[in-house]
Amino acid sequence: MENYISVKETAKRWNISPRRIQMLCNENKVLGAKKHSGVWLIPCGVKKPERMKLGAKRKDTATLRVLSLFSGCGGMDLGFEGGFRVLRKSVNTTIHKEWKIEEEGENWLRLPKNKYRTVFANDIKPEAKAAWSNYFKKRGLDGTSYYLDSIVDLVKLEKENKRNIFPESVDIVTGGFPCQDFSIAGKRLGLASDKGHNGKKMNRNGPTVENRGQLYMWMREVIAMTKPKVFIAENVKGLTNLHDVKEIIEKDFSLVCNEGYLVVPARVLNAARYGVPQGRERLIFFGFKKSELTGEALEKLSAEKVDPEYDPYPIPTHYLEREKRLKDELPFVTVRNAFIDLQEPDKSEDVSQQKYSKAKFMGKHCQGQQEIKLDGIGPTIRSEHHGNIEFRRLSKEHGGVYDEELNIGMEERRLTIRECARIQTFPDDYDFVIPRQGENLSVSASQAYKIIGNAVPPLLAFHIAKRLEENWRKYFGDSND
Repeated sequence: MENYISVKETAKRWNISPRRIQMLCNENKVLGAKKHSGVWLIPCGVKKPERMKLGAKRKDTATLRVLSLFSGCGGMDLGFEGGFRVLRKSVNTTIHKEWKIEEEGENWLRLPKNKYRTVFANDIKPEAKAAWSNYFKKRGLDGTSYYLDSIVDLVKLEKENKRNIFPESVDIVTGGFPCQDFSIAGKRLGLASDKGHNGKKMNRNGPTVENRGQLYMWMREVIAMTKPKVFIAENVKGLTNLHDVKEIIEKDFSLVCNEGYLVVPARVLNAARYGVPQGRERLIFFGFKKSELTGEALEKLSAEKVDPEYDPYPIPTHYLEREKRLKDELPFVTVRNAFIDLQEPDKSEDVSQQKYSKAKFMGKHCQGQQEIKLDGIGPTIRSEHHGNIEFRRLSKEHGGVYDEELNIGMEERRLTIRECARIQTFPDDYDFVIPRQGENLSVSASQAYKIIGNAVPPLLAFHIAKRLEENWRKYFGDSND
């Protein structure tokens, strides 16, 4: 059995700092190193990685390092990394001629890989980590870089010098801070949420900075500690009409590092405008580190009306209403488009397509009792399970309209896990219903519905990431070349 030694012991042997050892481990350059309870363990006999020859370029010189917070199952992470399969109809190759697209059959394309690499992720849900680790290990990411801890606890650990948590040399911080307290589907308690950072009910009287509605303040702490060139935060559209919460959050973010960040006014993006077969609207915040921006970029991004050339928000590629179509935009992607090639659950070999909620129809006065419109935009996939998942098909008795399917005996049923994932633009090689593997828990169908509904659509995240990548030199000069 392999013997392991600590980072501190290894640092003494190799005559370099413990922090450097941790960085080498995070970059997968220490053969056989593994993480246990957040601590790196180094094989006893492993050799020190060879230095790069003088003048030789590192292979990952151009890589931009991403620290992901509130990561869930990785919709934002996948979008930033790129290199996944999407529907042909979801990509507008006229608007984005520069994208190096690979064709995969008649109906599918593979998006190019981006320059980003996820070096850290976290969430409090074990099932989210299990799904993330199971998928991203196939892409060469180490599951030990995913911390199953509250951001509040991680920040406290780092500040108290109990443990080195957050990696150094981070270029981008992303985070979809919890949205339940701002969503129109919830109580809308906002910043005064009665839930704690761990998702549990709080017993304290009055609001506290550790409640779920103020977790963006802890994202702000991570930004202050890691000092990325740019951060991107995401939340629900409902935040924009809840008192002056949007403006409060923009102001709080701008105060990081003694007003060191320029926060571009947050904007609502509708995923359907970017080829996602779903009417999902999300509020996106961009913050740029002022000291890293070029003089011209600082001036352009600070303007009351941002120059389109410097605008960090991606250009829409699809239109929703024909009369509002702009030049070269494609029609929205329908649910029927999204479900192409999918077999019925009893005929599919995909476990995520076999599984669906068996909750019976409860009357149209309840949430989730609607039949989806195959030739329309899909419903917003919510973090729900069982009785709140929309129906793929309803019986005539319950108002179903798909006579052709009903007449050949297809049953009334709710959307499958895979159908929800397709509407969210997750690729089919992402398994959501998985057995227990090592330290990772299993993921049930009920849990899969929830983590899919919590995610940022990967294709929307790809548009955000690609726009930032294309403008990187414009914003920051040649600092990463």
